[in-house]
Amino acid sequence: MRKIPFGPTYAEMLNPQTIEPDVRRRALAAADDELNPLNLFNITWKNHEGTVNKIVLPKALTGVDANIVVLLGKDFPSGSHKVGPAYATLIEGCVDGDIVPGEHTILGPSTGNFGIGVSYICNLMNYDAIVIMPDTMSKERYDRIKRYGAKLELTPGTESDVILTLEKTHDMVKKHKNYRALAQFELMPNYRFHRHVTGHSAIEAVRGVGNERIALFASAPGSAGTLAAGDAIKEAFPEAKIAALEPYECSTLTDGGRGQHRIEGIGDKMCTLIHNILTTDFLVLIEDEASVRGLKVLRDGKAVLAKHGIDEEAFNAMRDLFGVSGICNILGAIKMAKHLNLGPEDNVVTVATDGFDRYDSVIEELESRSLETSDHVLERWFKDVFLGADAKHINDVRHAEAKARLFKQKEDDWLKFGYAQNYLDAMKSMTFWNEEYAKIDAYDERIRQQRKDENT
Repeated sequence: MRKIPFGPTYAEMLNPQTIEPDVRRRALAAADDELNPLNLFNITWKNHEGTVNKIVLPKALTGVDANIVVLLGKDFPSGSHKVGPAYATLIEGCVDGDIVPGEHTILGPSTGNFGIGVSYICNLMNYDAIVIMPDTMSKERYDRIKRYGAKLELTPGTESDVILTLEKTHDMVKKHKNYRALAQFELMPNYRFHRHVTGHSAIEAVRGVGNERIALFASAPGSAGTLAAGDAIKEAFPEAKIAALEPYECSTLTDGGRGQHRIEGIGDKMCTLIHNILTTDFLVLIEDEASVRGLKVLRDGKAVLAKHGIDEEAFNAMRDLFGVSGICNILGAIKMAKHLNLGPEDNVVTVATDGFDRYDSVIEELESRSLETSDHVLERWFKDVFLGADAKHINDVRHAEAKARLFKQKEDDWLKFGYAQNYLDAMKSMTFWNEEYAKIDAYDERIRQQRKDENT
């Protein structure tokens, strides 16, 4: 039987300074050795100094008075925060005894970043892995998944056809008794990771910014895991609002829309099982072309942005920080800041799941379908995309009718996968979500014990 390295607890992912000092020192030293298993202990929003990796966006870029604080996922091992829920789901399966080293192959249904995370974590922990994803994602995502050692199983369609990856995953698990799925859309470790690690990191990120409170948390749901950070934020700041962003072209949560779009990682034609509908206050639609054009502006618009008060240093600091979904999240934050009339002391928090390193082909595709992308065009895009972001296409879903509609949608999506009605009904109470979150303490103890056993 292969020996499987055991990594951090939830508490250590939130506060890496609590990791045993020698392990922490060696993990930091291993950061440039990508496939060293010690990088499991670098799964955190924190940098070497123990502070949250973030940027407060220039107000000359956002055009709003509120402070927009973006948590940066690019510095996680594998280049995306999705590695966190991938690890959490695998480690919980390990300590539960449901995933056995040398016996089980791991499946990762995804549209990209979670699949990359699954491939990476399985490499570090010596599991065979298969990533199931649509066949039209960016080349960079496929290349990275294969580089980390996972096999690819492709399903027809685009970002909006992720339901086919779920169906394929469930079918593969039924046919192969040695397959285990890290099912990000339905398994609660994803929720636990983001409520605990991302949520409390967001709270830390606003220290010293504005009034040091969070007025709004905005995130586009792919799996809806990141939205769970809002549950921790609302515990700390009960007045905080949570906005779920989805593509204008695939407005599934808003009105059942199911079109195609270009924002990889979000808008997956479903209400995911782990989406806590109770704490979602607003649904916001973001146009996919705006997100792609916005990325182009922040990548190549140095001269344009300089004319609007964003100097070269600020431009260079932002240039590699975002992917398409990160721009989508920023636009949602701007729209909601306008909708809520937030002022200079108010803080809006969002996340950048990854950085630019997996989007060269997306920019190439944008350039191939655009007549030109000169500075004159980029200036127009900057004004339209960022300064011109308006408060349209925002839907308030705090009322009972909206909640009932979303719960019905969740039932339609998940009863067919074998989930019981009483389980779905339980999700209509915060007691369910709080009890799921409370399991963190028990899992942390079991991880520590397993780690101790492995080292004796």
